[in-house]
Amino acid sequence: MNVLFVSQCSKRALTETRRILDQFAERRGERTWQTPITQAGLDTVRKLLRQSARKNTAVACHWIRGRDHSELLWVVGDGRQFNADGAVPTNTTTRNVLRSEDENTWHHLPLITALSALAALLHDLGKATQAFQERLKNPGLRERNHYRHEWVSVRLFQAFAGQGDDADWLQRLADCADADSDSKAFEALWLDHAGGRLLCDGWSDTGWTAEQKDAANPFACLPPLAQAVSWLVLTHHRLPCLPNRQDSMMSDDDSEEGRQVFKRFGSRPSDVSVHLLHGLLARINADWNEPREAASDTHKRSYWQFPHGLPVSQASWRKQAARYARKLLELAPHYQQMPALHDPFAMHISRMCLMLADHHYSSIEDDARRKLYRNDSYPLYANTLKSSSAQRLKDGRKPPFFNQTLDEHLLGVQAHASLITHSLPTLARSLPALQNHKGLKKRNSNARFQWQDKAADLAASVRQRAASQGAFIVNMASTGCGKTLGNARIMNALADPALGMRCAFAIGLRTLTLQTGRSFQHDLGLNDEQLAIKVGGTASRALFEYWEQQAEATGSASSQALLDEGGQVLFEGNDRHPLLERLTDDAQVRSLIAAPLLVCTVDHLTPATESLRGGRQIAPMLRLLTGDLVLDEPDDFDMADLPALTRLVHWAGLLGSRVLLSSATLPPALVDGLFRAYRAGRAVFQKHRSERPDEPVNVCCLWVDEFNQSAADCAQASQFADAHQAFVQKRMAQLSKAAPRRLAQIVELPKEWHVVGMGEAERRQALAQFMLQRSWGLHQQSQNHSADPASGKRVSFGLIRMANIAPLFDVAQAMFAQGAPAPGVRVHLCVYHSQFPLLARSVIEQQLDTVLNRRGADEGPDPVFQRPGIRALIDAHPEQDQLFIVLGSPVTEVGRDHDYDWAVVEPSSMRSLIQLAGRVRRHRTAEVKAVNVEVLDSNLRALERPGRAAYCKPGFEMEQLPQTSSDAAKHFHFKSHSLQELLSRQLKEWAQPQWPIDARPRIERIDPAKGKLSPSRNWVDLEHARMRDTMLPREADSATTTAVKRDACLAWYEADKALPQSLRLTGVLPQYQRFRDDPMQRVDVVLLPDEDEETLLLHRVVDGDRRDEQLYVCIDESMRHTVPDASLPSSLQHSVQPWVQMDLLEALRQLAEAQGLPLQDCAKRYATASLPDSQRGWWWHAALGFAKKA
Repeated sequence: MNVLFVSQCSKRALTETRRILDQFAERRGERTWQTPITQAGLDTVRKLLRQSARKNTAVACHWIRGRDHSELLWVVGDGRQFNADGAVPTNTTTRNVLRSEDENTWHHLPLITALSALAALLHDLGKATQAFQERLKNPGLRERNHYRHEWVSVRLFQAFAGQGDDADWLQRLADCADADSDSKAFEALWLDHAGGRLLCDGWSDTGWTAEQKDAANPFACLPPLAQAVSWLVLTHHRLPCLPNRQDSMMSDDDSEEGRQVFKRFGSRPSDVSVHLLHGLLARINADWNEPREAASDTHKRSYWQFPHGLPVSQASWRKQAARYARKLLELAPHYQQMPALHDPFAMHISRMCLMLADHHYSSIEDDARRKLYRNDSYPLYANTLKSSSAQRLKDGRKPPFFNQTLDEHLLGVQAHASLITHSLPTLARSLPALQNHKGLKKRNSNARFQWQDKAADLAASVRQRAASQGAFIVNMASTGCGKTLGNARIMNALADPALGMRCAFAIGLRTLTLQTGRSFQHDLGLNDEQLAIKVGGTASRALFEYWEQQAEATGSASSQALLDEGGQVLFEGNDRHPLLERLTDDAQVRSLIAAPLLVCTVDHLTPATESLRGGRQIAPMLRLLTGDLVLDEPDDFDMADLPALTRLVHWAGLLGSRVLLSSATLPPALVDGLFRAYRAGRAVFQKHRSERPDEPVNVCCLWVDEFNQSAADCAQASQFADAHQAFVQKRMAQLSKAAPRRLAQIVELPKEWHVVGMGEAERRQALAQFMLQRSWGLHQQSQNHSADPASGKRVSFGLIRMANIAPLFDVAQAMFAQGAPAPGVRVHLCVYHSQFPLLARSVIEQQLDTVLNRRGADEGPDPVFQRPGIRALIDAHPEQDQLFIVLGSPVTEVGRDHDYDWAVVEPSSMRSLIQLAGRVRRHRTAEVKAVNVEVLDSNLRALERPGRAAYCKPGFEMEQLPQTSSDAAKHFHFKSHSLQELLSRQLKEWAQPQWPIDARPRIERIDPAKGKLSPSRNWVDLEHARMRDTMLPREADSATTTAVKRDACLAWYEADKALPQSLRLTGVLPQYQRFRDDPMQRVDVVLLPDEDEETLLLHRVVDGDRRDEQLYVCIDESMRHTVPDASLPSSLQHSVQPWVQMDLLEALRQLAEAQGLPLQDCAKRYATASLPDSQRGWWWHAALGFAKKA
């Protein structure tokens, strides 16, 4: 490529730029260079320029593509020196003529600035206590604080504010810096314990009644603005949470020693009643900040003794306090109707600025940056140095090494909080963005993907409305239609071309996150600066990249160019923006915010609403504040995760993101509930940031799929629901016309299995034989197998899905023992579930991903016969019929791009069935005429536990409740567990025993004219009823209730507008409605090599005494029960053999060599497993994985 470099640098930056560019290109002028160069060379130039960039650097690179055509590729440094096309201005001026930064829509920024600044001056006053100063001098002290400094700070401020109104205490604070003010008298207002102003918990409240203590609560007795300041002070480290006693029946397994009265802070309570949620703030006490254990009176009093007074006596502190008190005095009259405390945007943005300033200033150790606030003579300290340098030890000094005095810390945090709040309006424009990306604009020539062009055109047509009104997009395109790239194109079309695209793609599974990230890298040519991929487990990502390298080494990876015509501009942003300068130096955190495109597991964004400790909220909040959000497959999340997901969508609306939901199987109640949450958040955002804040919210909504695209402005939830239903009806009409690729039928189970006296082992052995017989029957259908071109043998690839791992383990052993279902049949069996060591599961998945990629089978021979491993197995056995069967748990349903010929299914839910059926003939489009999916009439749980909930864990059924209960859950238990009965209505509509499996039962809203839902009698209705129960608010006069644990509406729905809920100001909802909460107690184990590195031994992983320390306790002899190889025979008489064979120790050796790790370290990282806790240990076999021993 032929490129032109243009430099608009000045001063030393120009010299450095010339030094670099002269090495790669010839000068065409004083500030211009031209050269032919490869893409790799161009990347090197850009990297070198970025490394040496300084404030005055500005270099543009143009691709000269023809005689009349050039294209801007990128700009390094100050993008303001060029326009959107890379042109240089004719004339410049240093005067700020446009003053565009003044034209921001932060209507309440003065309030946010004043609140965060005043809270910063108060936030650590509680560190002046004798108890805290003694803790600083004893850094090894590990016992809990009896009263945390945040709570003491609130009590000190409460003493100063007194019983008057806001004007009273603000005026006193505004006058404190006057020349004639008495600093000692002013300080006495804060410390007046004898006069009753300072309430000392555990001291002055001895003998008080509960009513008296409630009356003294700062959130009950203080005036509105004082309450807002108190909340910021209290929450600058953690949100208040319900204290939990050890003797309360709690499901959290993180309890500490039994001698303690309370569980650790933030532990999950066993139950929270709806009555507790009303007036929540007025109940907060010191235990909500840190659960308190028993302590002596002397120890308690040390938390209320201030031997050196308070920093409020310092003139510099009083000067700043008076300044912001005067500002709040001016603002107070404007916030009398709606108290600031109940404005979630103002409060949480103020809190974020305070937390960021506190984190940043606390980390500063050098004197130069602290010079303005230093006061070495002050006797109180705020913190200690994080690290002890060798120089200090050499000087003979002993820890602790104090860092900042308390008055310095308060003034420094206040100054930085003010800088951060003032810079908020320019933040979005200062972050990197992806502009003019050709790959996202290129039209599709393939008819299968041309719906993307129409969807992008529709999004571009509503761009202005979406910017001012917000946007809520629903993409229901079918699997295989390019939804992932379509989502990126839609969000790119919505973005302002002058600013560029910033979007986060949040995905539920690590594997899908990595696959999506790689798709963007390969299909769009995005590099690490334009795209960040974040997954939770570093080991998972390392294995993903390891298999990619192996594929490249064997020549099976694609070697085609990433993009045949390149062309994108990355606006690199302004690293010197005041807020970005104060972010952590952690590159992972910075990239979470800075990357224009972020592909991550949703766990990276949920801390915005779910984190109880404030530091983890900052980065995801900033991401939502400066970019859009795509939620991939939100309907795949467990029902228990939907409240947290709803909070995330509500928060996205509240912070100004546009939201896209992407799934072909979105239930109507889920979409409706998420829209309502988004709309409620957007209404708050609009009052703060809209150009017309007084206008009612009117969200711009889009619906797209491969058939239709539509848009509508929806002011009310009812309008959205009607528009969504109209779109779904069109989609269902198109789906009904589509040629079926999966035909299912229900298989009746033998009657003798229902006999109560039948043993568990006997029933599971019978099930193994039954499933192999059903598999053999499906295999014999001509459409369900392929003829091997080389040998003529009939070969099929099938899936047997089971609901739970423990019975799956037993069924697998029975299949190996019983042999093939008929003479002349060979079964190759692969057991696949989540309880394999990490590397073993990765090997299984890598082989299945390769074998079951059957793209191209419609146009020519099935590529599966070209796979060396499959070829060898077919040729090694003489049987004419060969069945390759995956016996898997629910992990087979999502996250794997596999194509099977047929499936036998133990049922759990309609959602599960639809997801699993999507793996049958996934890569092939030909219509089928015969059954290729068989569904058992009920599952093992129904047979083994009659009368109990069966379609649960996984599934939607709940245990039976008394009919007198008001809880809607009493309707969520089936009267029968036979699918013939539970799907009787649908079977009548299908009017034939075999029926097509598609998304229609999942996306259809039941017409009220056809009658009410029957969740206790219909499989599909239960799912819709559960979704409505969780996602939609109930009528005020409804006799039916939703338990707090299930209610996602609590995050946003305020039934009584006169009494705004205070739930958003506490951590109670994320504490109780936990995201990804696993009620099963689990233990972490690892298989480590012995001293001779010849055998793997089972070890339990336990936490050590030091932070992040892990200990490995060998439990191999007592807890690992190995299934003998003789139990898995592989002979002509027993012709069922393991399909994926692996030596875990040898695989670890190869991986350790590839990664340059010692074998022991490699095993610690990659031979881990998370298993259900068991007193008797676990069964183990390399081909079967782990299973709990009953």
